[in-house]
Amino acid sequence: MARTRSTAARFARLLDAAGQPVYALDGAGQIVYCNHACLQWLGVEADTLVGRCCVYSSDASLVGPDAAAAGLCPPPEAQSGRSMSGVVIAASGDRLLRRRRASFLPFADRSGRPAGLVAVVDPTDLPEGEGEAMADSESARLHQRLRAFRRRAAERLNLDLFLGETPAIRRARAQARVAVATTESVLIVGPPGSGRQRLAAAIHYAVGSGSAGSLIPLACSILSGELLDSTIRALSARRTAETGARHATLLLNDVDSLAAEVQPLTVAALASGSFPLRLLATARRPLNELVRAGEFREDLAVLLDTITIVLPPLAERRADIPLLAQAFVEELNARGAGQRSGFSPVALDRLDGYHWPGNLDELAAVVREAFERSSGPEILPTDLPKRIELAFDAAAHPRRREERIVVDEFLARIERELIERSLAQAKGNKAKAARLLGVTRPRLYRRMVQLGLEPDRGEPDV
Repeated sequence: MARTRSTAARFARLLDAAGQPVYALDGAGQIVYCNHACLQWLGVEADTLVGRCCVYSSDASLVGPDAAAAGLCPPPEAQSGRSMSGVVIAASGDRLLRRRRASFLPFADRSGRPAGLVAVVDPTDLPEGEGEAMADSESARLHQRLRAFRRRAAERLNLDLFLGETPAIRRARAQARVAVATTESVLIVGPPGSGRQRLAAAIHYAVGSGSAGSLIPLACSILSGELLDSTIRALSARRTAETGARHATLLLNDVDSLAAEVQPLTVAALASGSFPLRLLATARRPLNELVRAGEFREDLAVLLDTITIVLPPLAERRADIPLLAQAFVEELNARGAGQRSGFSPVALDRLDGYHWPGNLDELAAVVREAFERSSGPEILPTDLPKRIELAFDAAAHPRRREERIVVDEFLARIERELIERSLAQAKGNKAKAARLLGVTRPRLYRRMVQLGLEPDRGEPDV
């Protein structure tokens, strides 16, 4: 036994003398060893890192040893026994990420089951932006993009569900940053499931905006004048207890469903000089449209609509679906529900072919169901709910449209063709054409006028 410990110690000293970072994980994804070069690169101590579990997630809120462990996590395919390479990261105190290429060498126990892996990291950092280009799979590229987005967004807003590069969502993020920088009222417009309430919370609790007060949501679909009045009175009295807070915020959810008889009471309460709260509101339709339709008070719309943020339906930002799906997968990874690298390219095609009536909420539910059904490191088309596959098949094989046959139009086309053929045979002579058709010349002329073959010059019957 002593000889075994001595051999292990010599091997550890050999690895510690290496210039390349080297670390090892056990079968559960826990860090069991990290050599001196790796600890130096990460800027952490061995006793704070060894024993931590690597989670395949790009959570930008992690700091210290937790962030270091997450940055070392290999793709789940490597943890399942596949030799591969990938990109690992070290986060410095100023949140800048240093990326390096790593080779993951898994090993199995005597029964052939994955027992852990050794990772050997290149000694030099990758140039900025090369991490995604060097990824070995679509899910790995999405993982790198997600890391980069979260690093950029973490300093301002928790906008995970509003990530993407389509113009509509970029515009919504820009509008949200404007909303954070002010205490003016904000209206968030979008279809159900688009994340309106999450965005309202992100604006209220935005990092760097000072200490936030309470966020008080009210459901406008059931809001009465008495409830609104009592709520504002209670909050006004409570405001004195939150003097150290930046602002308390009243969130009017689905304000477009506010009953007509409650709207003037709401105006009176909100327009009062003693109203102590910031206003956020959500709606399914723009309030200016409802005002034009006579369904909403203009003075209330003016109070609520200083800044408008429009969240598009998911079907209008399909290019963002792969990145959003990856974000939901990594959120489940972080909860300890398992470790998945993401969706296979074919599965992503299936997601792109769906119409997403439930928007982001439905996508989150679909990812969760597929995650739970999958048995390997990658989520496959067979793991998706049946409705996704059915929608994809329907789009690929659209039902042939039944053509209506209108009898009068059909007969008119036939009659027109017969008249044109008879005129051609008669070289334009209408009398001869009429004889060929077995009708009188006046009747032929009337039908030619009715079918647009002859201008009506009032030719008399003869």
